Amino acid sequence: MAHDKTRIRYAVVGLGHFAQTAILPAFAHAKENSELVAVVSGDRTKRAKLSKQYRVDWVIDYSEYDRFLDSGAVDAVYIALPNHLHKDFTVRAAQRGVHVLCEKPLAVSVDECREMIAACQSNGVKLMTAYRLHFEQNNLKAVQQVQHGKIGEPRLFASTFAMDLREGNVRGKPVPGSGPLFDIGTYCINAARGLFRAEPEEVFAMNEDGGVQTAALLRFPKGRLATFAVSFDGFHNSRFDLIGTKGLLQSDPAFGHQGALKQTLTVGEKVTRRTAHDRDQIAPEIIELSNCILEDRQPEASGEEGLLDVRIIEALQRSARERHPVRLPRARKRTRPSMRQQRRVRPHRRAPRTVKVASPGKH
Repeated sequence: MAHDKTRIRYAVVGLGHFAQTAILPAFAHAKENSELVAVVSGDRTKRAKLSKQYRVDWVIDYSEYDRFLDSGAVDAVYIALPNHLHKDFTVRAAQRGVHVLCEKPLAVSVDECREMIAACQSNGVKLMTAYRLHFEQNNLKAVQQVQHGKIGEPRLFASTFAMDLREGNVRGKPVPGSGPLFDIGTYCINAARGLFRAEPEEVFAMNEDGGVQTAALLRFPKGRLATFAVSFDGFHNSRFDLIGTKGLLQSDPAFGHQGALKQTLTVGEKVTRRTAHDRDQIAPEIIELSNCILEDRQPEASGEEGLLDVRIIEALQRSARERHPVRLPRARKRTRPSMRQQRRVRPHRRAPRTVKVASPGKH
């Protein structure tokens, strides 16, 4: 069958819970320029059942990954593997001319991020970090409210994100890139950077319960401060508050990939509440990368965006380890998320059937 040059062919690499509940079904909403042609996993049962469920042509074991990339049957990979495997599978794809959409955090170190970015640049392929909230209404509306001066000059950002991690889940295993700071702290860091439209100059962190909980403080230019706390041992919840000189912007819940997200704007005695109803948050990422490939332009949620979050995580890890604040080298970012990127895609009608996976949280 001849390949339709207007549709980018994807392989999803890694078939864990998020891949099965969010990524695989999203291709049904991305048909305008994308198609799922392969699933890649080391689990034979997952490969067999999911390939049939989603009617893909290629069913690939990890040992066949390189040969498959060389076949010319795929244009891009969506990497949904544990964090410590992101770099290896990205570099191998780039070396074979295959574009990459990689889950966050981009990698487990700044050096790995740089290696991924360099491999993609030298081989002429796109690298996009999967920041789904860069396309989501609630998040982008918050950015717009701040830019329009609704709360005056933003001064203080405070966020919490917690989940009661299920025992045995890969997020809690002692491998590089595990733990709440990497897994869910990324959301808090990225939100603060996006709302302040700046990069932090100094950070401080403390770990509790062997790293199961982390609290952090980030100092931004112009005297702005951001604090956040993340936990793998708490009731599931995510929220942020942004205090300005004239008002308060709150989002609760703020970071979930399913269900409605809510926002409250308080200025004086006036309170405005908005609800961003449930949407498929993954399809917009896929559509955007495909458009970038077809139009030969760089995605906003680039590899650089992923690196900037990882460099903060590295500094926070060092701060917690050495028990003192850590200064960061000056960094600048030209492009930031804006309402122009908003894309509303209807939610899935029913929960997808899953194979040999469980939700990472107990609740």
